[in-house]
Amino acid sequence: MLGKAFAGVKSPRARGMQALMLVLICSGLVAACASPPDNPDNICKIFDEKRHWYKAAKKSEKRWGVPISLQLAILRIESSYDNNARPKRDWFLFVPLGRPSSAYGYAQAVDGTWKQYQRSTGRRGADRDNFRDAVDFVGWYVNRSARELGISKRDAYAQYLAYHEGIGGYKRRSYRKKSGVKNAARRVQRQAATYSRQLRGCRSKLERGGWFF
Repeated sequence: MLGKAFAGVKSPRARGMQALMLVLICSGLVAACASPPDNPDNICKIFDEKRHWYKAAKKSEKRWGVPISLQLAILRIESSYDNNARPKRDWFLFVPLGRPSSAYGYAQAVDGTWKQYQRSTGRRGADRDNFRDAVDFVGWYVNRSARELGISKRDAYAQYLAYHEGIGGYKRRSYRKKSGVKNAARRVQRQAATYSRQLRGCRSKLERGGWFF
């Protein structure tokens, strides 16, 4: 649209202004898509604001059989929907040290598990800071926990323990003495229940496309 509007412009200065406008508009759109939602605890408002997120979460739900409410509850607790989220750095006096893990992105997936997801699904170009890829990763991981550990895909508490501790860690029950992890699992459980209740009230509208262009 903008390209056509400036198609007849010959001045180098005008062409430069056109290019600058395009860059600013594109940058604004990217920032708007990547920024956390304004109402992270209301799934209907999330999908109202982030119109493409529902489509991505629904696709993951269909592919892996994992409820949208659980997918988003895990992302909510893991990163608060910050696509660039990372664990806080360790410090020694005033000197910044390394981070405690390689976790990154919406799903806080570590390097090794993300690479395993890429290999397993054939999605070599998937990025942890892309919502569509991150929500599909959560679906893939919960499906894997259900298959290998026998955890119901609707058991948000146990699924989060397996998500945080890993398949091996869950088998060893490494979470037993980790009160912080168990508290986080309870938060996921409550958030998933809240999201599920909210989604029942707005899903028909989402399916009708009432909030989409």
